[in-house]
Amino acid sequence: MTLASPLLSAIPGLRHAFFTREGGVSDGIYTSLNGGLGSNDDPRNVAENRRRMAEPLAVAPDHFLTAHQIHSPDAVVASRPWENGSRPRADAIVTRTEGLAIGITAADCGPILLVDPHARVIGAAHAGWRGALTGILESAIRAMEGLGAERSGMVAAIGPMIRQHSYEVGSELVERFIDTEADNAVFFMPSTRERHSMFDLAGFIRMRLENAGVLMIDDIGADTYSDERFYSYRRSVHRKEPDYGRHVHAIALEA
Repeated sequence: MTLASPLLSAIPGLRHAFFTREGGVSDGIYTSLNGGLGSNDDPRNVAENRRRMAEPLAVAPDHFLTAHQIHSPDAVVASRPWENGSRPRADAIVTRTEGLAIGITAADCGPILLVDPHARVIGAAHAGWRGALTGILESAIRAMEGLGAERSGMVAAIGPMIRQHSYEVGSELVERFIDTEADNAVFFMPSTRERHSMFDLAGFIRMRLENAGVLMIDDIGADTYSDERFYSYRRSVHRKEPDYGRHVHAIALEA
């Protein structure tokens, strides 16, 4: 049901999980561990799935936190469960509170889990192409620093996401990245279709982390599009399915 980062697993007092779609109660296109609060799945199934995900992180279901993601560069600090279940609009969460699991939902975008093991500060960031380009990783790192972390001591794990051999994009996206920084051209290689390229989102994320001063990085390496163990927004679109499931990938400091 889960994949783990060797780097994060070696840190005492820390729990984390990159969840696959296995081990839940949803069915149909959501089979089976759909954690997407914004999906059209039965809310009772989503609640049960999230309860099951909270268990290996040793937190109560209401301490298993995700934000209302909007592909932004915005990070928020969590110190307690969300009040009245109201989720902030953001794409990264950071905390130093023990017993809180902070996570992101994804179905092709990049989940990044972060920790400064000495300061005991953790973060979770949702990086699609837009968030990665506009600074969500840097925002998460700065928010962690605000809680006492140091970027030179941070460890990051890059989770399952759509990989370059599956991620075809149009020329307008390539131009946007290159207009921002000419060196970004290295993350695109030609596709078999004219005016299309294959984008290395994971490589771009790693570069942004390294440029921000985070050098201890682990990459799970799984491709959500080609591996049926994972939900994939793009695969669902190609199959003309009406909706898609979402993973939750999370991290917690043990109480």
